[in-house]
Order: sequence, then structure tokens, then C-alpha cells
Amino acid sequence: MAYAARTQVAPQKTRAEIEAYLSRQGASRIGILTDHKFACVFFDMKERRLRFQLIIKERRSATLTDQHMRASWRALLLCIKAKMTSVESGIETFDEAFLAHVVVPDSDKTIYEHMRETLPQIVRGEAPLRLTGSAS
Repeated sequence: MAYAARTQVAPQKTRAEIEAYLSRQGASRIGILTDHKFACVFFDMKERRLRFQLIIKERRSATLTDQHMRASWRALLLCIKAKMTSVESGIETFDEAFLAHVVVPDSDKTIYEHMRETLPQIVRGEAPLRLTGSAS
């Protein structure tokens, strides 16, 4: 069973929890954008802009979509808390925990989005490690 598959917590409540948690952790410029296809949480912390994105899966019924939304928001809250806990515990640095979600200035893409297509080749040693599309 997926995490929070039976949660009854409304997405709006979880979004408010995420905002409050990030604020307590020292984040600034916290924003949440949603539409019918995705939801995006972004914030500034430790001189970095970070972005987490939820893809809204299309389902056959509104009930399944609503439940998916509730569970996805709960999972995102857990993800952010787990990363912060890892940093606070000294398991990882902030950059290690959040690297994939760091938004590269002047591109509006995360580091992961820059590397997504070449990552398999990088891991196999067939391509150099670099951010594509960045200004040089």
C-alpha cells in the first residue's frame, strides 16, 4: 500500500502544514502553485531556490483523483521533513539532501532537470558531468 493511501487530510491542510514547517525551518519566499496537471512548492533556503513538483495523475474517477491528491501532499510533507531531519542529524549536508531540487539561476530548471537526460550516460562513464543549457 502506498504511503498515506487512506489519509483523509485535505490537500489544503497539508499545504498549510508544509508552508508552516518550511517557515519554522527558516525558509523564505515560500510559494505553492497548483493547476489540474501539477502542483509546485518552491522556497528559498540557505541561499538556494528550491522546487518540489507533484504530477497530478489522471484517474478514472474524481474519488481516486482526490485520494491521490491527499496522499501525494502527505508524501511531499514527509519527504521535506525527512530531508530536513537528515540535515539536522548530520547524515547529509543541506546541498546533498536537496541538490536535485535546487533551481539553477536564469534557467528556471532544477539541477535534476538539467541532468535528467544525460544521467544514464554519466553513471556509465559515457558522458561528462555538466549542466546542459547553462550559460558559460
